Amino acid sequence: MSRVHVIDHPLIQHKLTMIRDKSTGPKDFRELVNEVALLMAYEVTRDMLLEEVEVETPICTTKGYTVAGKKIGLIPILRAGLGMVDGVLELIPTAKVGHIGVYRDPDTLKPVEYYCKLPGDSEERDFIVIDPMLATGGSASAAIEFIKERGCASIKLMCLLSAPEGIQEVQRAHPDVEIFTAAVDQRLNSHGYIIPGLGDAGDRLFGTK
Repeated sequence: MSRVHVIDHPLIQHKLTMIRDKSTGPKDFRELVNEVALLMAYEVTRDMLLEEVEVETPICTTKGYTVAGKKIGLIPILRAGLGMVDGVLELIPTAKVGHIGVYRDPDTLKPVEYYCKLPGDSEERDFIVIDPMLATGGSASAAIEFIKERGCASIKLMCLLSAPEGIQEVQRAHPDVEIFTAAVDQRLNSHGYIIPGLGDAGDRLFGTK
């Protein structure tokens, strides 16, 4: 679990409780997910490099710091990952956004990539893969693998909720990838849903069933 970070800030936990509530409608659900994504992004980017610069204030000249190192890229896993992107962009408006779509083949049960569009300078970026729910870990692990195949080496995974089974699978497949989550729930049920979870994040974001 050394590469798993549970972000348990009181504001995140408060908003997460509202997100879990089945009476929260799509509008409020979307807004809350965006807010939590923004708050989580502070911790996900905590290790960004800084460089010292000189700045002139209205009073005098002093030293300050600006972000250095690789630029950031965001990769939401379609479709639910889209619900967290705007929150992160509020904090990092210069980040480029790629997209990846993965589904599970009903016959082979193996993940299949059906869409992948990454920034042209992907090899020069630190990527944050975004998916609200880390359940079995199959889709997240596959998405990370597909991204790595395109030359992206620096990857973090950001989720609202995680199941122990999903964490274990991602760590098994990608021990180099750090996982950031707002909560680790109890387990998966027989249908692969996180317990207690929040239901289907995509359906609740977009008002579908």
